[in-house]
Amino acid sequence: QVQLVESGGGLVQPGGSLRLSCVASGIIFSINAMGWYRQTPGKERELVATITSGGSPNYADSVKGRFTISRDNAKNTVYLQMNSLKPEDTAVYYCTRLVRGLPFGSWGQGTQVTVSS
Repeated sequence: QVQLVESGGGLVQPGGSLRLSCVASGIIFSINAMGWYRQTPGKERELVATITSGGSPNYADSVKGRFTISRDNAKNTVYLQMNSLKPEDTAVYYCTRLVRGLPFGSWGQGTQVTVSS
């Protein structure tokens, strides 16, 4: 059974930083591409960043230059380092594994990120 557990969210002021973590179990983590998505009330879940099994990242235009996705295969964990946070980054952040570039299978419970002064 695949399980994804996100953590690291919280309340931060504009311009601040947070580091999200997602621990995966029930999959062979190292061979899976992974992604971070986010969702705000009333909106579709949107892609934030992806990382291939080989470690190549890709980012949504809205977060390029501010967010960094990385992975530690030894810890079955994917990270999202978020810098220069803006109020519009406020959302629930989810991780998922990707198959052919699309979300596949279950989602975690998400972690809330709130950017506010």
